[in-house]
Amino acid sequence: MDTLSRDSNSSGSVLPLVGVIAGGLALVLSIVALVKLSTLQKTVGEHTEAISSKIPALEASVSAASAKAETDIKGLRTGIQTALDQVGNEIGTINAKLTKMEEAMKKPAPAPGKGGAAAAPTGVLNADGTYSVAPGDTISKIAKKFAVKVDAIEAENPGLDPTKLKVGQKIHIPKK
Repeated sequence: MDTLSRDSNSSGSVLPLVGVIAGGLALVLSIVALVKLSTLQKTVGEHTEAISSKIPALEASVSAASAKAETDIKGLRTGIQTALDQVGNEIGTINAKLTKMEEAMKKPAPAPGKGGAAAAPTGVLNADGTYSVAPGDTISKIAKKFAVKVDAIEAENPGLDPTKLKVGQKIHIPKK
């Protein structure tokens, strides 16, 4: 036999041996995997029972929490809406008051003695020592009325122009 055929005969006896060893290893690994799988299935089965018994309680807790959250949200919405309604009403009231004030500011003040407010009395000595000028009054008439000198009235009222007295104008009358 030549060299080539001898080498192929000797290598042929090793290959079946390697195949048998690989098959044995595969068999051992598959047995180990089966043992691990059965242990894992047993553990999962135990936990499945524990988990299954807790699921209804968890479902009830979640349902109760969900219902409470919905009730709380409805209460918050109602409270916020009530507060906003009150704020809106107050703003409306304030706007109405402001409008009335603006309208009142636009109206002219009523003239004294005409339909509106009563005119302040003229021709009388007020409690504070002032005199309200009456129609037709002059500085000399006022001085005679109170028996004082014109110079005394002018001294008591600096800046008073005797030629420009107005009805209702207040002037101080000196004491006798």
